[in-house]
Amino acid sequence: MLDQYPDPKDDLPLEAASRKAEAVLAGGCFWCVEAVYEGIPGVIDAESGYAGGEESTANYDAVSTGRTGHAEVVRITYDPSKATYGQLLKAFFFIAHDPTTLNRQGPDSGTQYRSAIFYSDEDQRRVAEAYIKQIDQLGHYPTLLVTTLEPLTQYYPAEKEHQDFARLNPAHPYIARQALPKVAKLRKAMG
Repeated sequence: MLDQYPDPKDDLPLEAASRKAEAVLAGGCFWCVEAVYEGIPGVIDAESGYAGGEESTANYDAVSTGRTGHAEVVRITYDPSKATYGQLLKAFFFIAHDPTTLNRQGPDSGTQYRSAIFYSDEDQRRVAEAYIKQIDQLGHYPTLLVTTLEPLTQYYPAEKEHQDFARLNPAHPYIARQALPKVAKLRKAMG
């Protein structure tokens, strides 16, 4: 998958037993990130939400102020017998967003649009940290990655109207300009 981009040297192995695993990633507008992950083999579900702040401010209006500590995130539920955590990170770094822009993705700016990996355990932190170093050392981007590693303390699903937004609203101007080019880039990269 995505053969033109480097695989992580350190990754979690594919697991023979079918169970579900999760990854929580922030890469700008959750509509765009969700749209990318809905097209990745092994992904069972991609759900828009919030992480990094308190429950009382886990809503779109509050998060949009940029003062809650939250980031717009996507919780990716995947089958670890079909996709690895590192493969999900590969799509994150090379397809879903620009990991070199601080608190900005396209027209969206503020800490709620930061590039962040919310890790749930030490294995996820280790793999993500190693992959960031690997990408920086390869010099794939003209500048270093600004992606932060943050412990996942809590995840809050976004409001219903934000779920599957790109799939349900492909003609929406923002989706047409921001999300659909990323989905097309994924399809091209997957062959």
